[in-house]
Amino acid sequence: MAESRHQTKSRPATLVRRREILDAAQEIFGSKGFANGTLQDIAEQVGMTHAGILHHFGSKDQLLLEVLEHRDQTDVVDLDGGRIPGGMELFRHLVHTAMMNMRRAGIVQAYAVLSAESVTDDHPGRSYFEHRYTVLRKDLREAFERICQERGITEPGSIAHGSAAILAVMDGLQIQWLLDPTAVDLGRASEFAIEAIVAAVVEPRRSVLADG
Repeated sequence: MAESRHQTKSRPATLVRRREILDAAQEIFGSKGFANGTLQDIAEQVGMTHAGILHHFGSKDQLLLEVLEHRDQTDVVDLDGGRIPGGMELFRHLVHTAMMNMRRAGIVQAYAVLSAESVTDDHPGRSYFEHRYTVLRKDLREAFERICQERGITEPGSIAHGSAAILAVMDGLQIQWLLDPTAVDLGRASEFAIEAIVAAVVEPRRSVLADG
């Protein structure tokens, strides 16, 4: 019984400690990358030993995956049921996320660095990012399809291109903003691009780039 009481009391402290490690890992990986950011760097930042980090997360690879999962949770923490919405609300949510990202540069930088690194051979985050983009493209495609159904649109623009383009624009603008936040308004530029892409899909018109 005494052991049970001890575990109950220590659990909140353990959760707080894990959160501190995740925050430190996010900062280290964001500034140095996964390959160059070491567990010792993270341990020193939170006042622990290398072995202490491994006690909580088991391995550097596992820590990376939990950093990425932690990042995902911050995107939906304010949403009903912790799930992203559908239809037009999904695109509004993406604009809101871009606005929020202007206040959390550390998270944005870690994501940008780790996603770029994930294309390299044997990177432990590759499967995560492949799955993430697959799921996001699917969510966006379904949102477009729902809007078209609701509005009776039978010949929309390319939903597949639109879905991929929104993700590409958001990621690309984040990099520009990280390099020079005074030159790029991440929120407004993201809103402009997302609105333009959504309009091109649900209200297709003759391309302004076409000859003549």
